[in-house]
Amino acid sequence: MADTTTAESGDPSSSSSSSEKVYVSAAAARHFVESVLAGHGTPAGHAATVARCLVAADLRGVDTHGINRIPSYAARIRQGVLDAAAAPVVARVTPVVARVDARNGFGFVAAEAAIDEAVDMAEQFGIGLVGVNHSNHFGMAAWVCQRAVDRGMMSLVFTNSSPALPVFGGREKLIGVSPLACGAPGGAETKRPFILDMAPSVAARGKIYKAKRRGEKIPLDWALDAEGRPTDDPAAALEGVMLPMGGPKGSALAIMMDVFSGVLTGSAFAGHVTGPYDPSKPSDVGHFLVAIKPDLFVGLDEFRQRMDYLYQRVVGSEKAAGVERIYFPGEIEQLTQEERERTGIPFVQAEIDALNEEARRVGAEPIVVGTAAAAGGA
Repeated sequence: MADTTTAESGDPSSSSSSSEKVYVSAAAARHFVESVLAGHGTPAGHAATVARCLVAADLRGVDTHGINRIPSYAARIRQGVLDAAAAPVVARVTPVVARVDARNGFGFVAAEAAIDEAVDMAEQFGIGLVGVNHSNHFGMAAWVCQRAVDRGMMSLVFTNSSPALPVFGGREKLIGVSPLACGAPGGAETKRPFILDMAPSVAARGKIYKAKRRGEKIPLDWALDAEGRPTDDPAAALEGVMLPMGGPKGSALAIMMDVFSGVLTGSAFAGHVTGPYDPSKPSDVGHFLVAIKPDLFVGLDEFRQRMDYLYQRVVGSEKAAGVERIYFPGEIEQLTQEERERTGIPFVQAEIDALNEEARRVGAEPIVVGTAAAAGGA
C-alpha cells in the first residue's frame, strides 16, 4: 500500500521521509490515548474526547495535530500546568452568547462544550456565539467545524496561540500561528462539507515539530533562524520565527485571531499565551466559536442545492497546466480519512517509541501496530 502520508495537504516533508512506516488502526490509537490519559488522572469522558479529536486529525492526514501530541500534553500535566480533571463551566451571557471557563483543562473538552452550546443556541435563535478563556491547545480546528456540520450547522472557529510569528516588519516572535477555520454542510448530492482550516503562516508550526521529530529538513521559505536567515533546519527554525503567508496579510490575520480569541474573551494575548511544548506555566489560550443555521436566508433544500452547485463549479473548473484534479476545501483531508480508515494511520518508529515511553511512565499497554492492511482491519 502506498504511503498515505503524502496526502497531507501542503506538507512536502511528509513525502520526503525515507523512514519505514508502521500502521496503527484508529481504534487502537484511541484506546492508547485513553489509557495513557487515564494514567494521568483524566476522567474517562474527557480522555475519550481528547482521543477522538487527536485521532480525527491523524485520520485526516493532519499528523502534526494527532496522537504525537500526547507527550507534550503529558509533560504539562506532570508539571501541574494543565489540569487533566478540570471540567469547563458554561454560562449564558445573552440568549445567543455564552462564555466557557475552561479552568485550565484540556482545550478539546472546553471547545466541545463551547461548540455544543453554540449549536444549541443557533438551533433556537439562528446563531450562537461562545467565547472560551483559560483554555489550552485544542488540536486541529477542523474537528470543531465537523462537529457543527454533523448537527447541520455552519461554523466559524478562532483560537489564539503562543508567539511564533513576527508582525509584518518586525523580527521578534509576537503573534501566534493561530488557525482560522470555518465549515458548512455539504449538498444533498455531493455530500462533501466545506471545511477550511488554515494557519496564517506559510506552514503550520506543528509541521516543523514533525520534521524535527522525523529528522527531516523543511523548505527554506517556512521560517527564519535566530539570526533572521532562511533555514531548512527545523531545530533552527524553532529557535527563530515562522513566516506569515502573504506578508502583511498573514500577519493581519494572526492579529485578528488575537483580537477575537484573546482580547475579547479575557484570555492571554499580545504574545503572552504559553505554548503546548512549554511546561513552565498555564497556557491561558482563548477561543471564539460561532454556529449559524444554514437556512436563515434561503430554505434548507435550496441551501443544499446551492452547495452542490458551488462544489461542482469548483471541482469542475478548467485546470491549470499540470493539474490533474481540483479539490473542494477539506476534500483532500476527507479522502485521506477514507484511505486511512482502511489502511491505518502511518507512523515512523521513533514516534511509536516516544508514545510507548509515555505509556511506560503510567503503566499503560504499548500502542498496537501492524502492517497497513492489518491495521486497517483492526
